Amino acid sequence: MQSLYLSLFEECRREYERALAGGDEKAAAEFAEKCAGILRKIAEKTPSRAGLYLEKARKWEATARELREGAERSKAVPPGSAGGGLTGDEYTPLVEGLISHSAITWEDIGGLEEVKKLLARNVALAFAKKPEAVKPWRGILLFGPPGTGKTLLASAAAGSLNATFFNVKASDVLSKYYGESSKLISALYRVARERAPSMVFIDEIDALSPKRENVHEATRRTLATLLTELDGFKGKEERFVLTLASTNTPWDLDEAILSRFPLRVYVPLPDKEAVKAIVRIHTRGLDVSRLDLDAIAEESVKRFYSGREIASLCQAAIHHMLEEMNPELGELDALSRIGELELKVRPLEMRDFEEAFRRIKSPLTRKDIERYEKWAEEFGG
Repeated sequence: MQSLYLSLFEECRREYERALAGGDEKAAAEFAEKCAGILRKIAEKTPSRAGLYLEKARKWEATARELREGAERSKAVPPGSAGGGLTGDEYTPLVEGLISHSAITWEDIGGLEEVKKLLARNVALAFAKKPEAVKPWRGILLFGPPGTGKTLLASAAAGSLNATFFNVKASDVLSKYYGESSKLISALYRVARERAPSMVFIDEIDALSPKRENVHEATRRTLATLLTELDGFKGKEERFVLTLASTNTPWDLDEAILSRFPLRVYVPLPDKEAVKAIVRIHTRGLDVSRLDLDAIAEESVKRFYSGREIASLCQAAIHHMLEEMNPELGELDALSRIGELELKVRPLEMRDFEEAFRRIKSPLTRKDIERYEKWAEEFGG
């Protein structure tokens, strides 16, 4: 009997999400109340876990109340008025402003060879002409510590394709107006389909898709809309849109979002070979013949440096060299003759990097890395 009620609850929850994504607050509120009623029935049948199910039922009842209040606010403030945000095609210019053209190539990313090959192969498959039986991934999730190059990977993938690239940060589609975030997301995917083949890159997707417990109804609605858009249309005429997303906190993502990203790629901290490649990229045009790249790589790995910290390390070393060779840069009156200055440089030396190591700190610890590795083992794929 409990399994029957759970099945009914899942069906009701799906109907709730469809209504919410479609903007029908009244129907969504009705389904939320039905979900609460089913959970109360389950609580009656399972006394040992009654407290848990009753608490969930109360949350669904609160959701229904918020939906009704939101619907009333929407009636009171007409969309598109001074206090109510935008409506309809007025979102199109905002979405088109997210279209980006990337000049980043795979060679601009140091290390991550296996990740680059995996991503390039799947992205190429997504946009290639292929037999009907070949089904490309519609969702790819990049996860890992901050600064490891997830955004660079997306930019390189976009730069290698003849496709429309939408570079989206969570803040681009989050709005203070009730329901407006959902409309922005719908407009984003509508324009992406119109301009297909397209790639939508969503940076920090965890801001749009937190676990649905203890979140505001507006957030639930935004998530439901995103889930619907990620599913796409089921007809054969659907034009292809690939969604590539990134997160530093994959464990915070809602389970339903994870299911829309069957390919989850771990982007780890750079190993020694990757560190050396990143150093070469960020010291292009300078003499590095006196550097012990193996020693720099070993120390960087030991300190849990990400690609971002290694780039900062190189900049700090270069600035140390420039300060030594151009002491006049610190003189205030030099600013008045800045156009006449010609920088003097010398080969980079290990002492420049020794000074840089004293300045650059990583926020990560071994415990942090173990958490990512454990999540990758359990949920990556």
